Amino acid sequence: MNALISRFLKGGFIRKVLVMVSGTAGAQAIILLASPVITRIYGPEAFGVLGVFMAVSMILIPASGLGYPIAIVLPKHEEEAVGLTKISLWLSVGMALLSLVIAFLFGEELLELLNFTDINNYLYFIPLVILFGSLLQISEQWAVRLQEFGVIARTNMYHALIVQGSMVGIGLIYPFAFVLILMNVTGQLLKAVFMGTGSLRKRKSKGSIDVTHPPLKETARKYKDFPRYRAPEMFLNAVSQNIPIMLLSSLFGPAAAGFFTLSRRVLAAPATLIGKAVGDVFYPRITEAYYNKESLQKLIKKATLGLSLAGLIPYGTVVLLGPWLFGFVFGDEWVQAGEYARWMALASFFGFINSPSVKALPVLSAQGFQLLFTIVMLIVRIAMLAVGSFVFESDLVAIALFGLSGAVLNSLLIMITINISKKFDETSLNKTEGE
Repeated sequence: MNALISRFLKGGFIRKVLVMVSGTAGAQAIILLASPVITRIYGPEAFGVLGVFMAVSMILIPASGLGYPIAIVLPKHEEEAVGLTKISLWLSVGMALLSLVIAFLFGEELLELLNFTDINNYLYFIPLVILFGSLLQISEQWAVRLQEFGVIARTNMYHALIVQGSMVGIGLIYPFAFVLILMNVTGQLLKAVFMGTGSLRKRKSKGSIDVTHPPLKETARKYKDFPRYRAPEMFLNAVSQNIPIMLLSSLFGPAAAGFFTLSRRVLAAPATLIGKAVGDVFYPRITEAYYNKESLQKLIKKATLGLSLAGLIPYGTVVLLGPWLFGFVFGDEWVQAGEYARWMALASFFGFINSPSVKALPVLSAQGFQLLFTIVMLIVRIAMLAVGSFVFESDLVAIALFGLSGAVLNSLLIMITINISKKFDETSLNKTEGE
C-alpha cells in the first residue's frame, strides 16, 4: 500500500496539482480567516456594491483579449506564444481605452438605466480593472505554459495576504465599499505583476526571452477560433455567472446582492483550492496528450472522478447546513446568504467537476459547441431567474431555480464532452493505424 501511494504521489500530474493546492490552500485559509472579520466590518450593503461592480467588470474582462490569452498555452513553439501575447496586449489596452470613452460619454446614463446607481462613484475604476484583469490573464497563461505552478501558488498566497489584510486594516478606520473595490482592483494588478515576474525569470533562465515570432496577422489567423468562438463564449458565460447579482441588486436591493456575493465567495473556495489547480495542470497535460496520441477520454474521466470525490464533502456540507454555518461564522445578518448558498452549492459542485471538460474543449476543437452550449445555459438561467423574480416574487426562489438549472446543465456538459472525446480518440486511432 505504501509503495502504491508513493508511486501515486510521484506522478507528474499529481505532484503539480499538489504544488498548486499547497499555495492555494494558504491563500484560501487567509481568505476564510479574514472573511468573518470583513463581513462584520462592512455588512451586506457594502458587499452588494462590490458584487455589482465586480459583476460588470467580470463580464468585460474575459473577452477583452478576444480569447487570445487562453491560446498562449497551446502552441508547440514559443514563437507563436510570444505573438499571441502581443496580440492579447494590444487588444486588452484597446478594450480598456474603449471602456474609458464609454464611461466618460454614457457611463452614468447606462448605470441609471440598469438601476446600478450605487456604483456611480466607481465608474472610472472599470477601465482599470479590465486592463489589470487582462494582464493577469496573460501572465497566468504564461505561468501555466511554462508549468511554473510554484509561482502561481506563491502568487495566490501573497495576493490573499495583501488584499485581505488591507481590507481588514483599512476597514477598521474606513468601513465602506470603496475600500473593497479599491483592493479588488489593485489586487488584480499586484497578482499580474507577481506572476508575470516569475514567468519572465523562468524564460530568461531558458534563454528564450528574445525569441522572434511569425507576423501577428498570421498568428491571429491561425488561432481565429478563439475570437470566433471562445471570446463570445467567455463573455456569455460571464454574463451567466454574474447576472444574478445584477438582477438581485436591481429588483431586491444591494443587501440581496451582498448575500449572493458572500455565498459565491465561500463556494468558490473548493473551486479555487482544487478545481482551478487541477484545471491549470490539466490544460497543458491534455495538450501534451493530444500531441502524443494518448486517450483524451480516459484523462477527462479520471480527472472528473477525482474532482467528484473531492467536492462531495464541502458542497454537501453547505447543502445540509448552509444557513446555520453562515450565521455562526459570519454573523446573524448573513443567515439569508446561507440559504442562497444551499441552492448555489448544487450548481457549484457540477461547475467544480466540469473543469477538465472545459479545459479539454479547445484541444478537442469543440469551441463551437462550447459557445452554443453557453448560449443555451445563459437563456435557461435568465429564464429561471425571471420566473423566481417575477412569477414568485422571491429572491430565494430565483436563486434556487438558478442553482438547480446550473447543476443540470453542467452535468450535461460533462457527459457531452466525454462523448466528444470518445469520438475524437476513435478518429485519432484510425488515423494512426492508417499511417
